Amino acid sequence: MKAINPLLLLVEDDPQFQMLLSTTLESQDYRVLTAATGQDGLITARNHQPNLLILDLGLPDIDGQEVIRRLRKWSDLPIIVLSARNQESEITQALDNGADDYLTKPFSTAVLMSRIKALLRRVTKMPGGTQEIFQVGELKIELTKRRVFVGEQEVNLTPIEFNLLCVLIRHAGFVVTHRQLLEKVWGPSYVEHSHYLRIYMGQLRHKLEADPARPRYLLTEAGVGYRLSEGEN
Repeated sequence: MKAINPLLLLVEDDPQFQMLLSTTLESQDYRVLTAATGQDGLITARNHQPNLLILDLGLPDIDGQEVIRRLRKWSDLPIIVLSARNQESEITQALDNGADDYLTKPFSTAVLMSRIKALLRRVTKMPGGTQEIFQVGELKIELTKRRVFVGEQEVNLTPIEFNLLCVLIRHAGFVVTHRQLLEKVWGPSYVEHSHYLRIYMGQLRHKLEADPARPRYLLTEAGVGYRLSEGEN
């Protein structure tokens, strides 16, 4: 039986850009639904259960940030934001609200396609947000057994270090904001304690990276958060 191509939902109010991007996505064998308002986007998402949402923030009825917040109340649908808003605060807010990725306009079509493929691959690869073994380069994590290896050498991590690494693994290849990491690892009352992250990320890098000053796996997204590289397995 032939596999069904992924269904993407594009929420974009500019008709020319919507048509151009829809045509580009369809040329890559994706099925595409479109909506021009946030409310129509939410209704379409609920009725058709797409595999991924591509969302503009500047919508005519409700702001895209609010669309993300409302959607996250009932869905884990992967979200890529495409927006002309390039302020660090907007990017961080979108990711904190629940977006998985953020590209600023103008953007490279090739980059967008690679982000779509990576996000769909992550969702397929990690149903329920986890997998038994994660490996990138010489770094291997056995999640069920809570064991970490660099090459053949087993590395001992503290419970907090391991939990922090697990959160990054669940979002491998994508940035996780400071706030998200603090909330998921330490709890909601710690979201302003960013110094915790600096300390523990420093410790993780010293244990897992060949050169902690030039990390290969645990990457910093300046002013936003951290990202675990997927690299080449």
